[in-house]
Amino acid sequence: MGKVRIKSFGDEVSEQEDQKKKNVKREQKTLRQAQGEELAQNASEDIATEQTTSEETPKAEKKMVKKVKAVEKKRSKSYIATASLVDKKNKYKIAEALDLLEKLKRSKFDETVELHINTTRTGQFGNLMLPHGTGKQVKVAIANDEIIAEIEKGKINFDILLAEPEMMTKLARVAKVLGPRGLMPNPKNGTISKNPESAAKEFEKGQLTIKTEGKFPIIHLSVGKISFGKEKLNDNIKAVIDLIKATNIQAATIKSTMSQGVKINVA
Repeated sequence: MGKVRIKSFGDEVSEQEDQKKKNVKREQKTLRQAQGEELAQNASEDIATEQTTSEETPKAEKKMVKKVKAVEKKRSKSYIATASLVDKKNKYKIAEALDLLEKLKRSKFDETVELHINTTRTGQFGNLMLPHGTGKQVKVAIANDEIIAEIEKGKINFDILLAEPEMMTKLARVAKVLGPRGLMPNPKNGTISKNPESAAKEFEKGQLTIKTEGKFPIIHLSVGKISFGKEKLNDNIKAVIDLIKATNIQAATIKSTMSQGVKINVA
C-alpha cells in the first residue's frame, strides 16, 4: 500500500506562496523577453539610421566603427595619395588598368599581380598554362610514404601534390589536412596521374588549375609580376578570361600586392 500524504493548513499556505512566487517570476521573464525584443528592434533601426548618437549606437556597431577607424589610421600617406587615382565605379579596359597598376605601385619589391573573378556559378574549373608563367617557382611533390609522414607532422613543403591512383587510400589519412588547403590530389585538376613524374614537369612550368571556391563563385589567382610589363600581363589575363569565357564572368578586378583593386571590363 502506497504512502498517504497528509496536508496541514501550514503546508497549503506554503504551497500557495510558492505558486505566487512562480507566477511573479514567469511574469518577470515575459516582461524581460518583451523588453529584449523591443531593444533588438530599436538597435536594428539605429543601425539603419546614419545619424545616431554614441549612446544610441549598438555595441556591435561601435566595434565595427572602431575597426574601420583602426584601418584608416594604418593607411599610409602613399596609399591615401594613390587611392584617388582609381575610380571605383568605372570598369577599365585591361590595358588601362595595367597602366594604372604601375602608378599604384608603392613598394620596392616586385609585387605580384592578382586577378579576382566573380563567376556566374560555382563548379567552374580548368587547367591553363599561362603564356608567360606566373613568375613564381612552383614546388611540386609526388606523394609517397615519406611525404605522407611529413604531412602528418604538419610539414608541408610544396605548392602542388601529385599522386598515383594507388596512393589515394594512404592519402586519405591526411585528407583533413590537405583538403582545406586545396592540396588534395584530384583527377579533375590533373593531380592524380599514372605518370606523376611527367605531370610534375608541366606543373613546374607554371600550369595553373583554375577553379571556383567550394561554396562561392569566386576565383583568385596570380597572373604574374609587375616587372613582366603590360604586354605579358595582358596576355596572361586574356588567357584566363578566354578559358573561363566572358559570358561566365560577372565581375573582375586586378590588383598588385600592395595596391587597391581596379575593376576591368572583360567583354
